[in-house]
Amino acid sequence: MLLECRGPRPPGRSEAASGPSRPGCTTPGSRRTWPGRSPCSAPRTLARPRSVARANPGLPLGPARCRGQSFSRVSGQVSILMKATVLMRQPGRVQEIVGALRRGGGDRLQVISDFDMTLSRFAYNGKRCPSSHNILDNSKIISEECRKELKALLHHYYPIEIDPHWTIKEKLPHMVEWWTKAHSLLCQQKIQKFQIAQVVRESNAMLREGYKMFFNTLYQNSIPLFIFSAGIGDILEEIIRQKQVFHPNIHVVSNYMDFDKDGFLQGFKGQLIHTYNKNSTVCENSGYFQQLQGKTNILLLGDSMGDLTMADGVLGVENILKIGFLNDKVEEQRERYMESYDIVLEKDESLDVVNGLLQHILHQGDWVEMRVP
Repeated sequence: MLLECRGPRPPGRSEAASGPSRPGCTTPGSRRTWPGRSPCSAPRTLARPRSVARANPGLPLGPARCRGQSFSRVSGQVSILMKATVLMRQPGRVQEIVGALRRGGGDRLQVISDFDMTLSRFAYNGKRCPSSHNILDNSKIISEECRKELKALLHHYYPIEIDPHWTIKEKLPHMVEWWTKAHSLLCQQKIQKFQIAQVVRESNAMLREGYKMFFNTLYQNSIPLFIFSAGIGDILEEIIRQKQVFHPNIHVVSNYMDFDKDGFLQGFKGQLIHTYNKNSTVCENSGYFQQLQGKTNILLLGDSMGDLTMADGVLGVENILKIGFLNDKVEEQRERYMESYDIVLEKDESLDVVNGLLQHILHQGDWVEMRVP
């Protein structure tokens, strides 16, 4: 298995309205750069699952303030965790982990994150946003026939991916089949490397609100950001680059395209990455985590059950806080997310909570501008 590592470079799933789309030839390359220095929605009433805390009493943190939204100054609490989208099964446990992360500070912290529907938005104004696969699937460089076949794959496999009654082991062969078929279809489209930037530019790709603060805070504090994605690496990297936040502390492991000498897509590099194999088996030979000795505190961000294993390759983990974005099939999936993630963000299209926690962990002031519209 080969992982392609590319050295420091300067910066750079949605689904059709009918439903999400992730993928599919084979895959991931890994591109990486290294840390360097450089430059909230209104509360709503929801039925609460049993033993679920919406607000988190007793978490120490200076209050956060979002532009256009007021958060009260609550003594001894992380006020951003009072946001209506926040769910916690064990607030006391979250308090312990956040306290440990704060004591370790930036020197011991690394962030591991999914990309599609985690760093990128799930929806905007009631319409689904595209994933890295969808950006390509829905572009004008894909034939209508190919687009129909990709949509048929989506409608067949996506319900399997999110079905709470299937075990991950049962889902695995179906995910491999889906990604492989989708990638094979793309390989038949005579896609050229130079077209990627234009495809992204013409798409409706969006990162979550607060993304600039997130990426810049990590960069300015030399905190490594490991993006582990089952999407298309070339696409997601271009999205970040065009948003001008592709900093040298970012390392990406994803499905990277393999272009022939004439610049045409001929396949995908390395081992295929799909929703349910995002673990140490994919990146064990990259040496990335071995170079981060001392970064034993982890902030993990994901939007699926498959994202929970993204930190498996980290040695000597001391503290890990798992934050899950619950975007789709909320009622059906809420219980599983509550059991698996420390903090669940339900239908929250921002990074406000993540940014607020980072400010707390890094001891960066009492009042923080969390989001700029």
